[in-house]
Amino acid sequence: MKGAKKIEIRNKKASFDYEFIETYTAGIVLVGSEIKSIRAGKVSLQESYCYFAGGELYVKGMNIATYFWASKWSSHEPARDRKLLLTKKELRHLFQADKQKGLTIVPVKLFISDEGYAKLVIALARGKKEYDKRETIKANDIRRELERG
Repeated sequence: MKGAKKIEIRNKKASFDYEFIETYTAGIVLVGSEIKSIRAGKVSLQESYCYFAGGELYVKGMNIATYFWASKWSSHEPARDRKLLLTKKELRHLFQADKQKGLTIVPVKLFISDEGYAKLVIALARGKKEYDKRETIKANDIRRELERG
C-alpha cells in the first residue's frame, strides 16, 4: 500500500443534521468489486443509516458504485445492506442506546486503513433541532470570517 492515495469519504450531511455523542470504527463485510470501487472513491454515504437485525449491525443506503472492470458475474449490487464488524461489547452498547428515543446510528466517514481494509466510522447521534442547525451555520460563518481576516 506504499504510495497509495488516502481514501476518505465523509458524510457532511450527518454532521449538519446530528449531534454526535460517541463514535466507533467498524469493519465492513465487502466483496472484491466493492473494495475496488471504494479505492476508486466511488462511494456515497448520503441518506445512509445503521440498523440492527438478528443481533448484528448493518448499514443501509450506502451506495458503492459498480466497478467498471468487474464482470457481469463478479459485480455487486450497489445499494445492498452491508454487515458491520464490531466487538460484542460495542454491539451490546449500541443496541441498548439505539432503543432510546431520539438516538440513532449514522455513518460518518469511510476510509481505507493502513492495512488496506475498508473501515467505517459510525456515530451514536441525536438529531439537531432547527435552531441548533442555525447555530451551526452561524458558528461556521464566524470561523470562516476569522480565517480570512
